[in-house]
Amino acid sequence: MSTAILTGLPVPGSQLGPELRSLGFDVRSAQRPEDLPGLLAEVPPGERVALVDPSFVGHTHALRLALTDPRFPAAAVTGAMTVQAEARPALVRALADLAGPPAPPAAGASVAVNAPSTGTGVLTDRVASALADGGVAVHRPDLGSLVATVPAGPEAAFAARRAVDAVDDEAVRLRTAVKSRDGFFTTFCISPYSRYIARWCARRGLTPNQVTTASLLTALIAAGCAATGTRGGYVAAGLLLLFSFVLDCTDGQLARYSLQYSTLGAWLDATFDRAKEYAYYAGLALGAARGGGSDDVWALALGAMVLQTCRHVVDFSFNESNHDASANTSPTAALSDKLDSVGWTVWVRRMIVLPIGERWAMIAVLTAVTTPRTVFYVLLIGCAFAACYTTAGRVLRSLTRRATRTDRAAQALAELADSGPVAELVAAKSPRIAGAPVIAAVGAVALVAAALTQPFGSRQMIVAAVFYAITSGLAVSAPLKGALDWLVPPFFRAAEYGTVLALAARSEVDGALPAAFGLVAAVAYHHYDTVYRIKGGSGAPPRWLVRLTGGHEGRTLVVAVLAAALATRGTDFTLALTALAVGIALLVVVESIRFWVSSGAPAVHDEGEPA
Repeated sequence: MSTAILTGLPVPGSQLGPELRSLGFDVRSAQRPEDLPGLLAEVPPGERVALVDPSFVGHTHALRLALTDPRFPAAAVTGAMTVQAEARPALVRALADLAGPPAPPAAGASVAVNAPSTGTGVLTDRVASALADGGVAVHRPDLGSLVATVPAGPEAAFAARRAVDAVDDEAVRLRTAVKSRDGFFTTFCISPYSRYIARWCARRGLTPNQVTTASLLTALIAAGCAATGTRGGYVAAGLLLLFSFVLDCTDGQLARYSLQYSTLGAWLDATFDRAKEYAYYAGLALGAARGGGSDDVWALALGAMVLQTCRHVVDFSFNESNHDASANTSPTAALSDKLDSVGWTVWVRRMIVLPIGERWAMIAVLTAVTTPRTVFYVLLIGCAFAACYTTAGRVLRSLTRRATRTDRAAQALAELADSGPVAELVAAKSPRIAGAPVIAAVGAVALVAAALTQPFGSRQMIVAAVFYAITSGLAVSAPLKGALDWLVPPFFRAAEYGTVLALAARSEVDGALPAAFGLVAAVAYHHYDTVYRIKGGSGAPPRWLVRLTGGHEGRTLVVAVLAAALATRGTDFTLALTALAVGIALLVVVESIRFWVSSGAPAVHDEGEPA
């Protein structure tokens, strides 16, 4: 239970008390401002507490935004402020400072009494300012057309109430439940009605996590329908995939509508999207094998997963490398902003990068009317074009901008690199070498070329994997602060995933490609988990986990050795890949769950839409 303390006696006829109770607050009133420290001390230390001016006039949703958002330690609007448990000591100090004796005046200056009972201005606003001055980050929500004010007299109060009546509180709440920036398909084909589903869920007490789980289950059922290999199954799979996406939009809108943000919800939303899409790829591959033509498209399914994951790591690496870059200027960025000023180009540019809405809609329609092979061909072509478009634009921005990358950005890129013991040893023993993207690219190209051209099981593949491990260490020997150093993690992902794909495809061993699909899925989960930990400010997974899973270069070397050792032993290569996939999956998933359900996990709420 949260507690709201009115800083004075309630105003007769005011609905402020009932409004606060409707938001889940136990309402108490101070006879005088001097009573506030005592009332605050009566509130259990682990609870949220809010201070509200009894003359506050505004929308209920303005109070909701200011007082109930769980993501921020402190928040405020005019006339109301709140702190969570971690900021309670700072609130106590702020009240004590405001109530304490004034500092000695300078010579010739007049004496001003700085106390809650006699200071000027709205008390809650002065407390919020004192918190900010004391180093507490005080969130101030963007209210837009919503009203939050403390009127200075009867006329101002009448005008404020008229302003409140002029704006539909619920319409604003429903509109702002939708992301401010989203894809064309999501904006015009899903959000116009999914927001009402979100409100329906909120009024029945459903949580975003429940909707997220329902979306996952729906997508898994869709994958199961696709795995039947029948036309009816494909049609049902396409419809269920679209419905799963509707629920995927609804969970975020429900979180924004009711401010039910949670750390667990952030983790579920971040990981389930990838799990749904990749499970659906596997369902299509199974369906193709079971259908009348017995078509084997596992290589295409794995290729689609590799391409999509590499696209994401390009997004994440670029954004992290420039997250806090100083003197950020670029003619390419200026051109992009100029294009965005022309309305229709915004939507065209958002569509051609195939964000999740457009991509899932395309997959669903093609599943219903064509074959799995056609689905993957179109998906690979579309995603390859989108990858070239976005990556080229980011390379141009990086080359033409003047920016200084920080230590934080370099650390984030090093963590995204996922370097294992071998690369760490090489980096520690070698001098710092410039040109990290070139070194990483040379090692990656040599590795993938060997996997594609050398006989399966040859020792040359092991030599290429060793060379790749060495170049990987050299690439991260110096801090990754160069203009194009954000390309290093994508090169590593492409090399590792591409090598597993190439070796499994060329082995011609039954079940090798599905086993490779599982291995890449497990490793990709680990990499996505790393991304969202970094985005939350908690850093990469523990080093023991990275070392135990081998790092990208260690896993690649293991797969190369397994291919050479088991080349003549039939399905043993499949069994080895399966065992490796299961082992890595158990390690990373168990540790990931432990972290994300712990009290120290960050609350990551990504308002953007990954490609």
